[in-house]
Amino acid sequence: AGCCAQMVGFAVMSFRENGWGGLVAQGVGTSMLQMPNIVKNPRIWIPPTLASAITGPMATCLFRLEMNGTAVSSGMGTCGFVGQIGVYTGWVNDIASGAKTAITAMDWAGLVLICFVLPAVLSWAFCALLRKWGWIRENDLKLEM
Repeated sequence: AGCCAQMVGFAVMSFRENGWGGLVAQGVGTSMLQMPNIVKNPRIWIPPTLASAITGPMATCLFRLEMNGTAVSSGMGTCGFVGQIGVYTGWVNDIASGAKTAITAMDWAGLVLICFVLPAVLSWAFCALLRKWGWIRENDLKLEM
């Protein structure tokens, strides 16, 4: 949940500066592309970090999402959708072992909300507030590609 919030958060926050290429590069690639910008203005890290703080507990306490795939999947976020594939693999393994009878609509809703929708909405909202306060300025999130 935390890695997804960083990747999706930076992708959505920087859409006005980076367009579709930046959205895909950060959202399905890596948010580490923003590292030079974080060094210049660490405040740009606040919105996705707040989104992480909200979605992490929701993932475990509300939706009971678990990473049951390979351990390496845990820190991958949305990079190549490895994290989501890891969660899905865990669901399939649980069904095969008899620990779960089926993948439910609530499972899918949790995965989509925690990995994509909430990080996008929360990071965008927090970023808008920080832009209003002048903490994040135009081109603070611009990628040099």
